[in-house]
Amino acid sequence: MATASSLPNFNPGFEDNRIRIAWYGLLVLTLLVGAYATYQRIVGGMATTNLTSITPWGAWVAFYIYFIGLSAGAFLVSTLANVFEMEGMEKIDRDALFAAIIAMVVAMLFVWIDLGRMERMYFPFIWRQLTSALSWEVHAYVAYIGVLTAELYFSMRADLVRVSNHASGLRARIAGLLTLGRTSLSESAIQTDRSWLKRIGILGIPLAIFFVHGGTGILFAGVKARAYWNSGLFPVIFVVSALLSGTALVMAVYVLRRKLFEGKPVDLDLLDRLGQLLLGFVLIDAAFTAIEALIGVMSLEGAHLSAWLTIALGKMAWSFWIVMVGLGWVVPLILTSRRSWRRRPMLMVIAGLSVVIGIVGVRFNIVVPPLVNPVMEGLPAGDYLPSLTEWATSFGIVAVGLLIYTLGAEVLPLTPLTEEDNS
Repeated sequence: MATASSLPNFNPGFEDNRIRIAWYGLLVLTLLVGAYATYQRIVGGMATTNLTSITPWGAWVAFYIYFIGLSAGAFLVSTLANVFEMEGMEKIDRDALFAAIIAMVVAMLFVWIDLGRMERMYFPFIWRQLTSALSWEVHAYVAYIGVLTAELYFSMRADLVRVSNHASGLRARIAGLLTLGRTSLSESAIQTDRSWLKRIGILGIPLAIFFVHGGTGILFAGVKARAYWNSGLFPVIFVVSALLSGTALVMAVYVLRRKLFEGKPVDLDLLDRLGQLLLGFVLIDAAFTAIEALIGVMSLEGAHLSAWLTIALGKMAWSFWIVMVGLGWVVPLILTSRRSWRRRPMLMVIAGLSVVIGIVGVRFNIVVPPLVNPVMEGLPAGDYLPSLTEWATSFGIVAVGLLIYTLGAEVLPLTPLTEEDNS
């Protein structure tokens, strides 16, 4: 680490100002469109969507569980450095933690916009229901965000002090505020940070697996009226896909920030290690999904079988074959199958972003098909595709997350300030 008297070579931000202007311009435009669509949603209510009493969940719920998975997966990747002390992984733990926090914020925004009465979002904290899985889940989310924030603080506190002491302008002022008054750079203070970082990481592992994303899977698995969801494999599949999407996100973000913000070479050994993790998680995710499909087909249980027929052969089969299978599995499997390819940064960016997009198809295929099929013979079938308002609000919410990350990457020491950085 940099010493207390050293001047960090800390100047994050876009290497090319033209890219900065274009990126922020795109985000502002998307935010404006999303804000207008959100206004329509608030004024017009659920009538602005294609949701019905037959299909009450749609794009917003799909994106909600998607970002919950991204957050849990990114956090679990960070534990490889903070808890299990895997060599080289400390270079991406802050990226992973920051991305995990933002993904949770975005997920909560999707929950908020999906509420029939959006102004009642605080009700679960006032009127608690101990027998409600949803009530427990909401409280787990709050605790989880607290864990992530505490971990990120202890991970970069010492570097925040260095930036506050030696940098100037807005970055120095923000860093000084974020130190929370703990400005010591003694070896004992840094060791205390590391100890707390590990303790909180250990606490967060069961919280992320059993309550956050595993708990989200339990919300679906406990719905007996939907045979496709009512499976003991569902919570496990949620956790595996979270690991897959989180690893993909962290890998892509690491390379892009290294190239676009820092202008420094990528650690190819670390990239290779992340590529191997991605390859393994893709294979495990595909295997569990195949097992779940086999159970539905071989059981010949009507509702379960019809859900899989809708997924594979229905109107949205393209989201299964092209988005979920093609982008989520096939592309990353090919790109990570050779060591020489895993050491090529842009190929790993493509592999990571391919998975990040592909998992969106997974989430839509979880939420929509079981709802468009009637739960019993004689009831009407549903028919759902997101409305323009649903798409616009969704892109706007995603833009909020991208804006927060970009601003953070411009002012925070998301890469450890090492002696090498100062040379």
